[in-house]
Amino acid sequence: MSHSLPYTVNCSLLFTELPLHERPAAARRAGFDAVEFWWPFESPVPPAAEVDAFIFAIDTAGVSLTGLNFYAGALPGPDRGVLSQPDRAHHFHDSIDVVVDIAERTGARSFNALYGLRQDGIDPTEQDRVALESVLAAAKAVKAVGGTVLIEPISGAGDYPLTTASEGLAFVAKAQAAGAPNVALLADFFHLAVNGDDVAAVVGDHAAEFGHIQIADVPGRGEPGTGELPIDDLLTAAQAGGYSGHVGLEYKPTVPSADSFGWRG
Repeated sequence: MSHSLPYTVNCSLLFTELPLHERPAAARRAGFDAVEFWWPFESPVPPAAEVDAFIFAIDTAGVSLTGLNFYAGALPGPDRGVLSQPDRAHHFHDSIDVVVDIAERTGARSFNALYGLRQDGIDPTEQDRVALESVLAAAKAVKAVGGTVLIEPISGAGDYPLTTASEGLAFVAKAQAAGAPNVALLADFFHLAVNGDDVAAVVGDHAAEFGHIQIADVPGRGEPGTGELPIDDLLTAAQAGGYSGHVGLEYKPTVPSADSFGWRG
């Protein structure tokens, strides 16, 4: 690797052969000191004991929690976020206080807010209004802990309205103009590449604006080296362009997770 950016292991896609609370320790055994998760609970407001158990697993593993999704519905599954859906946005709002509590107790500072799919019979303009309202509320809440709300273009869901970096950045700009400077793009190189973005150009033009980077190879979403995406070159360029944060390993390993890190050299 020709960059020196630190890695964080997404334990919602890696080490899934283990129970969720065993995954942070597995990441530590594999040589990592940071982890991130999608929403790790079934409901927007889990019982306090579930939150305590999640934090205990991270603490006892000796890793830091760098990132967390807000409640986003069923992931993996039919949902890709709820914050723009008028009849479900309250679930997103309900999860905000839980996120802030976890942030205060773990030091996590990056929080992914998945936009949500377009809904039949709902005016897209109304969904966009609800989305902005939701993100502004989240940004205000996590600002108190020095947090950033991340906006992620994704692939594989035709009704998801943010698919390219330019679409993601346009929404980020709208949120910032509305008074939320702590909203930023989550640049997932896999999703951007699958959706047809020139990832090298996106990195060259916007690396310093990224709130977070996640990686997986293309095609297949496997570990680096299983596809054709020049991940090391892209990360080197991102660092040279001003990005200094973590790189989330959000891939589906083609071998057992603990054996999927040979690409690190």
